[in-house]
This record gives sequence, structure tokens and C-alpha cells, in this order.
Amino acid sequence: MSAHGVDLGHSPVMTTARPGSPVGRITRAMTLLNTAIVVLCSIALIVASSILSYSVAARYFFNAATYWQDEAAVFLLVGATFLSTAFVQAGRGHIGIEALTGYLSKRGNKIRLLVVDTASLLFCCFFAWKSWTLFHEAWVDGQVSGSTWAPPLWIPYSMMSLGMTLMTLQIALQLAASLDAWRSK
Repeated sequence: MSAHGVDLGHSPVMTTARPGSPVGRITRAMTLLNTAIVVLCSIALIVASSILSYSVAARYFFNAATYWQDEAAVFLLVGATFLSTAFVQAGRGHIGIEALTGYLSKRGNKIRLLVVDTASLLFCCFFAWKSWTLFHEAWVDGQVSGSTWAPPLWIPYSMMSLGMTLMTLQIALQLAASLDAWRSK
């Protein structure tokens, strides 16, 4: 990761899994998937900003009604946000409380990471499960947004569900690699 954005020149995965192990192969596949997704999410952000810029210009210069632009931009932002969470987690880029890091020994910090990863995994499993239930309800019931455009709600719910599932998988891979490293010592 670079200080000013996403650096795709380096592998975002900080977890060290043994090469050739099942965890290592899945981690490599996840790295490729995360890289592809972050490129698509970057494109989605550019498209969302273009849509919002068009919306502002159309209202200001042409006094044109805009009813679909805000919702389309929100759908793109929701997709980009949720789908990129696994990429960010791969580099441990999510906000973490590290107040204890300096006070704990190396072993203590490994245990702290293990506990945090376990709690995060449980939370993300629950969040992913609830997201899939929202997606299913929206799909089965044919739910649409309350706007004039009325796009189907399964679209943002599917991106939220997939993103949280990938985030859960990423945390599980990091946890498995940590446990594998402990066992091999």
C-alpha cells in the first residue's frame, strides 16, 4: 500500500502462508481476486464521480431533473466499499487498536492478533450471513428502492453480501496462516 493510494505493484497480502500448502494456494488465488476487484472498484469510483459531476452540471446549466444519478452513484459506492474490504484486510489496512502493541512482547502481540482476528471473523461471519438474508429477501420479494427510478435492491445487497463473504474469507485465511505458522514452529 502506498501513502497516497493503492499500489498494485506489490502484493497486498501480509499473511505469510507456506508456499504450496492449501492455505498458501488459496491465499495466492485470493490475492489475484482482490487485485482484480480493486481495479473494478477503482473504475466504479471514477464512474460514480463522473455521474455525480454530470448530475451537478445538468441541474446547474440545464435545470434538468436528475432522478437516477444519485442512486446509481450510491450503488457504485456501496459496491466499491464492500467489495474492496478483503483487499484492505489483506494488508491489515482496516482501523486497528494498537495501544497495547508497544507494551506486549512479540508473543503477546501474536496472541493479540489471534484474538482480534477471531473476533473479527465471528463478526464478519454474522454480517455476511445477515447480508445474504437481505439479498435473498430483496430477490424473492422483488424489492425496489423508493425512488422514481426504482432499481432493484438485490443489486446493492448482492455487492454487500459478496464483499462481506470475501472479507470473512480473507480473515479466515490470515487466521489459518497464523495458526499454521505457530504449528510449524
